[in-house]
Amino acid sequence: MPQDLPPLNALRAFEAAARLQSVSQAAAELSVTHGAVSRQIRVLEEHLGVALFSKEGRGVKLTDAGVRLREAAGDAFERLRSACRELRQQTANAPFVLGCPGSLLARWFIPRLDRLNRELPDLQLQLSASEGELDPRKPGLDATLLYAEPPWPADMRVFELASECIGPVLSPHHAHGDALRQAPAAALCNEALLYTASRPQAWPAWARAHGIDPAMLRMGQGFEHLYFLLEAALAGLGVAIAPRQLVVDDLRQGRLLAPWGFVETQARLALWVPARRSDQRAERLAQWLRNELASVEPAAESPRSAP
Repeated sequence: MPQDLPPLNALRAFEAAARLQSVSQAAAELSVTHGAVSRQIRVLEEHLGVALFSKEGRGVKLTDAGVRLREAAGDAFERLRSACRELRQQTANAPFVLGCPGSLLARWFIPRLDRLNRELPDLQLQLSASEGELDPRKPGLDATLLYAEPPWPADMRVFELASECIGPVLSPHHAHGDALRQAPAAALCNEALLYTASRPQAWPAWARAHGIDPAMLRMGQGFEHLYFLLEAALAGLGVAIAPRQLVVDDLRQGRLLAPWGFVETQARLALWVPARRSDQRAERLAQWLRNELASVEPAAESPRSAP
């Protein structure tokens, strides 16, 4: 006789029929047909080599072997149900931990955090800031918000939220601000441009979109993180380049100007969730983020191209 467990589907069908004392009621509970439950019980009887039910009038009755298995299976399935209930409750009560680049967190997310908490109170969002390379598979994270280019990995559910659009920004207090605001994009070739080491491709991508040879650009002060880069631009230290989402509030309030507009890149701002997770809070967060991003398009100044 085999020493391994019987097929679990057969055990599940038997446990339901034995507990409810009805094959028909077991079929209804399991959302299958009466015949499907009967077949699974026969599979179990063949596996064990004993009869578990006997005919009694128009119904069935447990045999001694069936009574013994019902007690063992009933206890085991009830413990499983109890453990699953506890785990679901723990998941529902646990915070939803979101990994996010520090720059995006500080410049876009935190100003909207109060509204998110009011509109999604059950989310219990907990934010984990990081700079540099973000790994969506990092233990302890339920999801990660980041800019990246497709294709997406097979082990991730990726909710695309918005296209990345980048553009040069400067403070109204920039030393050459008045002249630059009236000049074409090519005028930036004469400026020592601020940049961040984490996105070295940003300025060349913008230049090519405007028909400017990237070799003509002159790099000035570099910064390790985008947050510091934008703080330097706000201080009037030079022209920086940034994703529109990270400067939208500064543009609306006049702290930064974008005379040359923004150009779309291949990257997307997306919410990454490990495919093995089934937490429905991710879908709700993704929809909230998508709606919020769509509602904050800045009234940017008319872009000027290279002559």
